[in-house]
Amino acid sequence: MPFWLLMIFAPKWSFTKKIIGSLWIVVPIALLYAVLIIPQASALLPQLANPTLNTIASGLGTPEGATVGWIHFLAFDLFVGRWAYLDSRAKSLNIWMTGIALFFILMMGPFGLLLYLALRARG
Repeated sequence: MPFWLLMIFAPKWSFTKKIIGSLWIVVPIALLYAVLIIPQASALLPQLANPTLNTIASGLGTPEGATVGWIHFLAFDLFVGRWAYLDSRAKSLNIWMTGIALFFILMMGPFGLLLYLALRARG
């Protein structure tokens, strides 16, 4: 959450640019995901090789599955949010509109990305 707060509420602060500029902010949550998923890989790979909605739903419908899914979302949302923040700074996009898009990337991932891409296209 601290990274999101920096990107949304302090986008021009030099500390924000330095911290968010590092890929290392995503690494801890990606490592946590790897630690949780690798021991289960042999059981998951056959299911993921031929996924069905029922298989995915039953896997995510457990506390363990929901935890791994949530960590997956957090890692990818942060990666996408980081990219949008850095891209918006490079393109000098409106910081408030970018902040709104970042909020939606955090809360609704792909929808927020669509908002950001629309803002980016608009320039």
